[in-house]
Amino acid sequence: MSKQLVYATGICICIYSVPCLGYDPLSALFDLEKSHFVDIESSHEGRVIPLLISLPKKKGPLPVTLFSHGLGGSRTGCEYIRTYWTERGYATIFLQHPGSDESLVHGLSSIQALRNLRSAATRKKLNLRVGDVTDVLDAIATWNSDNRSPFYCRLNINKMGLAGHSMGARTAQLIIGQQGWLGTTKKDMRIRAAVVMSPSSPSLRSAKSAFGSVATPCLLLTRTRDSVPLLSDQSVDSRRAVFPALPSGNAYELVLHNATHSAFTEKSRKHEPPHNPKHHRSIETITTASWDAYLQSNKEAKMAQRGRSKNAIDPEDTWQIN
Repeated sequence: MSKQLVYATGICICIYSVPCLGYDPLSALFDLEKSHFVDIESSHEGRVIPLLISLPKKKGPLPVTLFSHGLGGSRTGCEYIRTYWTERGYATIFLQHPGSDESLVHGLSSIQALRNLRSAATRKKLNLRVGDVTDVLDAIATWNSDNRSPFYCRLNINKMGLAGHSMGARTAQLIIGQQGWLGTTKKDMRIRAAVVMSPSSPSLRSAKSAFGSVATPCLLLTRTRDSVPLLSDQSVDSRRAVFPALPSGNAYELVLHNATHSAFTEKSRKHEPPHNPKHHRSIETITTASWDAYLQSNKEAKMAQRGRSKNAIDPEDTWQIN
């Protein structure tokens, strides 16, 4: 199937709010049951992985979404999207990666924080992050079968998705099978779908060689101003090179107009314009449709995902499917 480019105009094939199909990803479905702050031991000696796990008030095994934060982030970041996914019926597990987390910047001057961030953007730290995800997936399986665990029989280990932002996006890319480049590929078949926020493509090999064999359904989200001077060599063009390199069939891309690298977070960086409130709504809606389509085999969600909603996407944003 050839690439299709769908601009957010007033005409579309189908929309996210589809009354005739009864599918609507724009509203909450469940209340929050409880959030758990959990620390687990890593497979790397002396390493502890902090987690924030939120569950909806919903019976039965829950589909699971994991989130890997960007450089300098934490398990409590991106609260808006964690809350939204939970209210849509997902068990959400937000990881915190020691050594590339908020400890690099907390209470430090901007100059020292920048130095710490730059020194942490390494192959070793990225490989540790990939190991963190694998360790958490192993822990989920253990909890689910342990009648002493608060998560006993609550998590559906056959319906798990992984999302990540920035360095977390690189983490997710390696988990779903990206080849080579600053990290060890550790494809994990337990991840059934991915949401990659600010993807990165390699500079020393073609994007096609890196992503051409990725079979996991993948939603990419980026912005027209998605660059981080002094911290990353990725440009808007290099981020957008990932989408056309993915195999046709299950790849999607949303490009947020006039949004910066921090648009997925709650706070703008210094000297950046304030967030467009429509962008968070778009992110919530489009990621939910992706999870529903690929983690719950919701045919109406997949139909909606292959269209777009004027209520969810700003007219200047760009939506692509392949």
